[in-house]
Amino acid sequence: MLDAARTCCERYGMDRVTVDDIAAEAGISRATLYRLFPGGKDVLFESLRTRESLAFFVKLRDHVSAADDFEDVVVSVLVAATRALREDEHLKITLASRPGEVLYELQVTDVSHIVELATEFLSPLVAPSIGTARSSELAEWLTRVVLSYFLSPSSRVDLGDRASAARFARAFVLPAFAPVPVPSAPSAG
Repeated sequence: MLDAARTCCERYGMDRVTVDDIAAEAGISRATLYRLFPGGKDVLFESLRTRESLAFFVKLRDHVSAADDFEDVVVSVLVAATRALREDEHLKITLASRPGEVLYELQVTDVSHIVELATEFLSPLVAPSIGTARSSELAEWLTRVVLSYFLSPSSRVDLGDRASAARFARAFVLPAFAPVPVPSAPSAG
């Protein structure tokens, strides 16, 4: 049903999709859809958003897991997240079909949820480089930066371009969040 909902949204636009459209696409009755999603279309769309978010983060984790060092982790997060947002056809269609409403929803209700979810997911990925104490701070900051540059692109910084993202990271992220070297124990002597 979630695949059917996504297909219908892409076909008709999110505002024009009906429960009947989704049920027909899924090959089920309207009653079955309401039994599985008692809140109807809103609950179904929330489930779709949750599924898409988890898929996004799994893909992001795969990109970050190949990183060699702290800088590579940060750049990988910036690039992979930005590219994934840009390539998300469902997001493009949703933004195109109701841009003002989607931006309002993002700003008022969804951003805090997205930031919280992304922070929870990204913190363990950056913790090995900077420790757990600052990992959630960095994860939140990276999430806010990616969202900001995605929603309001810059002509000077392209976080989807690895070289541009690396310059950005070296100028703003690494100085603020660079791992602190652990002091070595004094030698006996």
